[in-house]
Amino acid sequence: MDTKASSACGTADCNENTRIGTARTGPPLAFVYDRSATRSHSLLDLRLDGCQNYAARWGWEVAGTWVDFGDHAIGVQRPRFHDLLDAMRPQAERRKVICLVHNWGRLAQDDEVRLHQQQLVAQSGGCTATTFDESDERRRAVLSGVGCW
Repeated sequence: MDTKASSACGTADCNENTRIGTARTGPPLAFVYDRSATRSHSLLDLRLDGCQNYAARWGWEVAGTWVDFGDHAIGVQRPRFHDLLDAMRPQAERRKVICLVHNWGRLAQDDEVRLHQQQLVAQSGGCTATTFDESDERRRAVLSGVGCW
């Protein structure tokens, strides 16, 4: 895969968006999230493996994997996603944190719900990225004039 601007965030050359007065050390910390409403987990396992490989490719440390199953995967209430946010908040003070999903649809198929999920990640101090080199950090960085873009 070619190197894109979005991939620079996994390198030391990245001018990371940090809070004033907060020192961030270590590689970015990835919080892998997915949801699955089906009984078969074969596609879920492939997506999760893809996230693990993507994180490894950019040298990100993986904090863990959170998956909402069944009704929680299709409803607005996502208990495992909220567990991920709870785990992400204290880490965001120490280092860059990323909610990593296979694609945007893994957060939600509905754009309004997905954007709300991304806002929750941002409020927890992180950004959301996909294994297709997409990130909401780029949009925030362009709008604010800071970041690694």
